[in-house]
Amino acid sequence: MFRTKTCGELRIGDTGSVVTLAGWVQRSRKMGGMTFVDLRDRYGITQIVFDNDTDSELCEAANKLGREYVVQITGKVAERTSKNPNLPTGDIEILATAIKVLNRSDVPPFTIEDNTDGGDDLRMKYRYLDLRRSCVRKNLELRHRMAFEIRRYLDRHGFIEVETPVLIKSTPEGARDFVVPSRMNPGEFYALPQSPQTFKQLLMVSGFDRYFQIVKCFRDEDLRADRQPEFTQIDCEMSFVEQEDVLNMFEGLVKHIFKYVKDIDFTEPFPRMTWADAMRLYGSDKPDTRFGMQFVEIKDLTTGAGFAVMDDAEYVGAIVAPGCAGYTRKQLDQLTDYVKRPQVGAKGMMWVKLEQDGSIKSSVGKFYSDDILRTWLDRAGANPGDLMLILAGPTMKTRKQLNELRLHMGSELGLRDPQKFSCLWVVDFPLFEWDDETQRYYAMHHPFTAPNPDDVHMLDSDTGAVRATAYDMVVNGNELGGGSIRIHDSELQDKMFHLLGLSEDEARYKFGFLMDAFKFGAPPHGGLAFGFDRFVSILAGLDSIRDVIAFPKNNSGRDMMIDAPSEIDQSQLDELKIDIIKDAE
Repeated sequence: MFRTKTCGELRIGDTGSVVTLAGWVQRSRKMGGMTFVDLRDRYGITQIVFDNDTDSELCEAANKLGREYVVQITGKVAERTSKNPNLPTGDIEILATAIKVLNRSDVPPFTIEDNTDGGDDLRMKYRYLDLRRSCVRKNLELRHRMAFEIRRYLDRHGFIEVETPVLIKSTPEGARDFVVPSRMNPGEFYALPQSPQTFKQLLMVSGFDRYFQIVKCFRDEDLRADRQPEFTQIDCEMSFVEQEDVLNMFEGLVKHIFKYVKDIDFTEPFPRMTWADAMRLYGSDKPDTRFGMQFVEIKDLTTGAGFAVMDDAEYVGAIVAPGCAGYTRKQLDQLTDYVKRPQVGAKGMMWVKLEQDGSIKSSVGKFYSDDILRTWLDRAGANPGDLMLILAGPTMKTRKQLNELRLHMGSELGLRDPQKFSCLWVVDFPLFEWDDETQRYYAMHHPFTAPNPDDVHMLDSDTGAVRATAYDMVVNGNELGGGSIRIHDSELQDKMFHLLGLSEDEARYKFGFLMDAFKFGAPPHGGLAFGFDRFVSILAGLDSIRDVIAFPKNNSGRDMMIDAPSEIDQSQLDELKIDIIKDAE
């Protein structure tokens, strides 16, 4: 064997035993007649000691070791005189008696340390080296443990894991599909699944009753920290269920994983908030409820003072930043600059300070008396020392801008602790959303989402007001996952397609297989999908899902390591009957 022990398992009880270790050279230090080498493998780090007085030839060989050399070392376990409390193996060291270089290494392009000197692009180019870092490895170990525990939980609750196809039919609704040309069917294309949505519904028609899959999904959309072109879902579906059944089942799963990973007990049911209240109070359908600063609407208190910004606005909303009345003019100007950034998009910001002595200062003080400004502060529940921040404009747009400002202030004030977890369900989403450009309704989730039974009578008369039987799980301002009760009635599904502007022929072309299946006894069913990458990143306390994916893409959708996407040979294009049209220079 190359090794008898790993670099992470030796303890003080192993003193005196002879062992063989194998791994990578983390670092080496020469101190007088002694050379110390830290040897690393997946399991940890062990200090190796080479003594020039004992074996000068062996010590000389150790002095030639470079960083990331792969070596095999034999020696006797001894108690360290200078212990390292930061290492699980810090009480012992190996007194080396033999060394064998298994493979040399070039000098790595960045240090293989938790606090590395490598930038994002460099680490992505050499991702196989980045994965040697313990902090990155631990993320993938957490991912592994969570995947196994999720499977165990769902298996105990009667779910069957079924793999669904990766090469499917393109039915573009929402994000763009990745498409794959078919050589055997020239001019025709497969699509990579954005989710296994229709297949899991077919499994319910097939009588499988409870399905799950930890599955790759693909969406050709613009990227950000919590997006990748390929990502992993915990995809689930259940038959003969209503919304309450689904919420209880998967709230149980989330609580179980929090207990398993973080030893956190959520003993109370997760709060539930309607979509309308989430937008009204937080300007987001995935509110971060770790902290307060709920929105306060003050439009009725601001009209008629001759200040056009507020008089002409459809909506005037505010948040109260606790203890921030001491902000300087420079700090307030920086907040104004923040809301004017393109990613926020506001034209400006107004503010009111309630000083500790009860006096008031405001950027709009020349338009409003202190008495009127005090009515704003009273409505918002401001206390002495607080700062009110105000935005005005179109309702939905301004709420979203105020949400960005709220999250920014939460971060500035240290209120978004990654080790604090706040979970809730957002329910009662709109079934449809209207697009002014195309003058038609689109499904807010997907065309198979069932309307709220209480709103079915409004499908024709008040289409935009119909609520969906849909739900999202939100954790710390992240959409962990979501789903819905599905339409299982063929007539109602036809009605849904009609309201979405799909002709009978178009609906049959895109979803004919599902429409046909529903004619053979489809049960009532529903489910949801959790973002597995996001779930892992939340529990790991990370902002980006890239750090929990072994080989992620960058924000341009490129794999820096293998340099993909890339051009393909002309012979491959000819075989696929594809011509490339290059942009005119």
